Amino acid sequence: MEKFGLLDYIWTGYPLFKLKDEQGIPREKIRSFPWVQAPYMQRGRFGLNRSKWLNREWEWLAKESLDKYVASNISTPTVLISLSGSGLHAGRKTRQQGGIYICDRGSSHIRFQDRILDEEYTKWGLQFKGVDPRVIEKEENEYELADRITVPSEFVKQSFLRMGVPEAKLVKITYGARLDRFRKVADPPKDVFRVLWVGGVSIRKGFMYALEAFQKLDHPKKEFLVIGTVEDQVKQLMKGQDLDGITFKGNVSNTELPGIYSTAHVFLLASLEEGLAMVQGEALACGCPIIATTNTGASDLITDRKEGFIVPIRSSQAILEKLEMLVQDHELRGMMSEAATQKVKSIGGWDAYGNNFDHLIRSLRR
Repeated sequence: MEKFGLLDYIWTGYPLFKLKDEQGIPREKIRSFPWVQAPYMQRGRFGLNRSKWLNREWEWLAKESLDKYVASNISTPTVLISLSGSGLHAGRKTRQQGGIYICDRGSSHIRFQDRILDEEYTKWGLQFKGVDPRVIEKEENEYELADRITVPSEFVKQSFLRMGVPEAKLVKITYGARLDRFRKVADPPKDVFRVLWVGGVSIRKGFMYALEAFQKLDHPKKEFLVIGTVEDQVKQLMKGQDLDGITFKGNVSNTELPGIYSTAHVFLLASLEEGLAMVQGEALACGCPIIATTNTGASDLITDRKEGFIVPIRSSQAILEKLEMLVQDHELRGMMSEAATQKVKSIGGWDAYGNNFDHLIRSLRR
């Protein structure tokens, strides 16, 4: 928005010192309301993160207080772009002032998300408390109120259509890739087949399907490198599992990731629902083919069987078959690697995302 001369202010619950490394946005345009969000972010240091009830109430209060604070500062017609769940009050004030309200939703429709996760937790014999009903109600009110709802992928768009949201209200604007940060810097090893996972190791991300596929992969020297925090429920499900060849590295710095992506033979993402997981673009930019489910937004990034594979959700067998293809056909893997880097270059960085948002805003102002 700043690059296109559209940004007046960006409102955030983060304290200003947390944003000191943000580039391209003048400091005077960043407005912070940290009084609820900042303590929420630090609650673990004081042992206040153990209560699920407290976490839920605190998170709700953080979003509501920022939303109402922004609303109190809107006094003239404007264009408000607000992340879903955080813009109902400000959106109403914007509309009352004769402005335009755009609700930006980065994941599938909130009710679709709640239902599919409930199904998944039940499948594994786990308890899912569900999305906070207040959040569901608020988001659906935002969807109704908004002039437009921006979504990052066809998968997300279809989840809204299934829930009865009019197609005319939906605008798909796909994310870009950080080409300045991610690029191919090395080659995968020849003496081992390396599978990579980057992101939360959770039920929602479908990690157990990826794990099962890797366990069944018949290869004398295979390696599964897992980057990210492991969810407690996944730890519970992995007890007694064969974890030979699997390395859990936890979180790593962004500076390490290009080398990690570049030296992997394939990147896995088995999510039950995503908006458009940006780790896919990062992997592609480093020449790493991907195997991703239909519910990751992958179809907006790759062509199936060209830069990687798109598989159904909940199918470790489909993942296994694609892994076997890459193990057996080195030429295919090389072609996919080259196609991956070319595809990301054709998509471009975040300029295309900015161009599309610029076009949307100007069309709504007419």
